[in-house]
Amino acid sequence: MFRNREEAGRMLAEKLSHYRNDPTGLILALPRGGVAVGYQLSLALHIPLDVFITRKIGAPGNPEYAIGAVAETGSRYLNQEAISSFDVSRHELERLIHVQEKEIARRRDLYRQGRPLPQLTGRTVFLVDDGIATGSTFLASALAIRSLQPRHLVGVIPVGPPSTMREVRAHVNELIILMTPDPFYAVGNFFVDFTQVDDRDVVEYLNLAEAAMLERTPPSPAS
Repeated sequence: MFRNREEAGRMLAEKLSHYRNDPTGLILALPRGGVAVGYQLSLALHIPLDVFITRKIGAPGNPEYAIGAVAETGSRYLNQEAISSFDVSRHELERLIHVQEKEIARRRDLYRQGRPLPQLTGRTVFLVDDGIATGSTFLASALAIRSLQPRHLVGVIPVGPPSTMREVRAHVNELIILMTPDPFYAVGNFFVDFTQVDDRDVVEYLNLAEAAMLERTPPSPAS
């Protein structure tokens, strides 16, 4: 049981201490909750923090049940078995995807203020969330990031079910996970404080992480 997301982030950072000051490192956190975890990693490892925006595609009439996910790069992860079980038509699926693409655009403008996704080719990328259940969002993110050719992709997750972890492990180069409880009911069950993270919190975490990185950057020699 974790006290909160920040504690989980500090515990994960201990497992990743050998990456501290990695000049190619970049932490990509899934908003919103993953950013609280990623912030602690950034502070501990001296690695910059950014977001990777992926949205779950919820089933019609049951939006909490993921039938897939879409990433900010346009990459899609679709659970064909779930789509069939809910009898989702192609037209309805595209409508659901479009709704999430609009939310991705809103968040990208708010969180990055017009900045593009950083260059990932040849970098060590840490993909971070505050926990996963079905894994649709995390898997969509991992697939999208892999297509951008990072040198090494590390999945960083406090807690998730064993079955999902096996699937995630197949899509990353390295997986750091603290707990794989079985049975698994919901991510929030493993945190004392699982207060919702809002947009304002995400922006603040990103700004604080950037400020901390700038403080560590040595001044340029006088020209």
